[in-house]
Amino acid sequence: MTTRLSARAAIASVTDPGSFTELPAPQRDSPPDGPLAWSGYDDSRARAARRTGEEESVVTGTARIGGAEATLISFEFGFLGGSLGERTGDRLEAAYTHARTHRLPLVSLIATGGSRMQEGMLALTQLQRVARQCVLTRAAGVPQIAVLRDPTTGGGWATLGTGADVILALPGAQVGFAGSRVRPADADPAAYSAEGQYAAGHVDAVVPPVDLAGTVADWLRLLTPPSPAQPAPPPAALGDVQDVQEAQDGDDPIPPTGWDAVQQARHPDRPHAQAYLDAYFTLRLPLSGDRAGGTDPGMLCGFGLREGRPVAYAAQCGTATRPAGYRTAARVIRLADRLGIPVLTLVDTPGAANDTAAEHAGAGAAIADTFTAVAAASVPVTTLVIGEGGSGGALALAAPGNTWVTPDSYFSVIAPELAAAILKRPPEDAPATADQLRIRPQDLVALGVARGVVGPKPPGASA
Repeated sequence: MTTRLSARAAIASVTDPGSFTELPAPQRDSPPDGPLAWSGYDDSRARAARRTGEEESVVTGTARIGGAEATLISFEFGFLGGSLGERTGDRLEAAYTHARTHRLPLVSLIATGGSRMQEGMLALTQLQRVARQCVLTRAAGVPQIAVLRDPTTGGGWATLGTGADVILALPGAQVGFAGSRVRPADADPAAYSAEGQYAAGHVDAVVPPVDLAGTVADWLRLLTPPSPAQPAPPPAALGDVQDVQEAQDGDDPIPPTGWDAVQQARHPDRPHAQAYLDAYFTLRLPLSGDRAGGTDPGMLCGFGLREGRPVAYAAQCGTATRPAGYRTAARVIRLADRLGIPVLTLVDTPGAANDTAAEHAGAGAAIADTFTAVAAASVPVTTLVIGEGGSGGALALAAPGNTWVTPDSYFSVIAPELAAAILKRPPEDAPATADQLRIRPQDLVALGVARGVVGPKPPGASA
C-alpha cells in the first residue's frame, strides 16, 4: 500500500521549495445540497473541508519543478475521495486554460475515485469538460504529464491520466477504470496496479517517490518546445557523413558483395540501438507502450537531449518488430510533431513480426500507422539504418529523402533467402540473389534510397 499524500504534500514533493502559487478558485453558486438536492451533501462537504483544509477535491496553481515553470493540478483524496463534481470541473478547466494562455507545461498529480455521486450526471459530464480541455491543450502544443498516485480510478484515469503525453505512476498505486468496490469478484488485483498497467503498455514508467521530482523535472526539459526564435535543428547523423570511397578506405569497410553486407548486418558483435542512443544523448528517458495494451522491448522510444536540445527517438533493436512497437513509435513521432521537436529513427529489423499473434494484433494497421506518422510529420525526421533493413517493416520508420546508412547495414525489399525461395532457387543461391537485389550501403546511395554512408561506430563498439 502506498502512502497517500495530501494534495499540497504531493505538490511539495515535486516542486522547488516555496515556488507554488495557488490559482484563484472560480466561484459557483449552488443550491442547498447541490444540484440534485442530495440530503446531507452540504454537511459532507463541510466535514471534508474541516478534515483536509481544502474547499474542493483539487488544488491548482503554478510552481517551478527543477527550475522550470509549470501549471500544477493536485487531487485531494481526503475530500470526498478526490471525486469530480461541477466545482472540480471549474478548477480543472481554469488550470488547463492557464497552462495554454501562459504556455506552461501541465503536471497533474492524480488521486481520485471517480465522479461524485451526490451530483449525479452533472458530475459525470465533467469528464467531457476535462477531455475537451485536454484536446485543446494538446492542439496548442503544450505538454501534459500525469503522475498516478493511489488511487487513480474512474474518470480521472480515463481523462487526465490517459490523456497525458507522459504517464508516470508511483509504485503500488491502484490504477484502473474500475475501482476496488465495483470490480468483478474474481478480478486479478495486479491488473489494476501501476505495475500491471505498465506491463500492459498504458503507463510509461513506474517511478519511486524519491526519484519523482527529478524525473518530472527531466521530462519538462525534454518536452519543452523550442523557442520560435530559435527553432530546433534536425538531428545530426550519429557520425561523420562519408562518401563511399572514404568509407571503403577507413576502419569500417564497405561490404564488397551483397551477401557480405547481410553477414555484417547480422553479426552479433556489431553495435545495436542501445549503443548508438547512449553515445548520442546526454540525457534520455523512455516512453513505453502503445496505450492499447501492448509493449515491444525490441522498439526503444522516448526523448533525449543532444547538445542541450530535445530530440525524440524511435529505435529498432534487431528483432522482428511487433505491432505494439510500431504503435509506440507512431505515438512518439506524433507527440514530437505536436511539440515541435525533431525525430531520430534507427532502423534495425529483419522485418515485421508475422506470427499469428502479430496478425491478431493488427500488424498491417500498425505498420500503416507508422508510415502515416512519418509522412505527416512537419518536424525534421532523420533516419539511420544501423543493421538489417528488412522490407516494409523497416521502411515504415525510414524518413523519405533523409535516410543514412552505416557500413554494417543493408536495406532490402525482402531477405535474400526469402527472395531465392520465392524465385524457386536453391538455398545456396541466396548470396547471388543478394547481389542482384543491390542491398549494400553503396548501392543504396547509388539508387537514391540513402543520402550517404555514416561512420564511425559508437565508442566502445566492437570492430
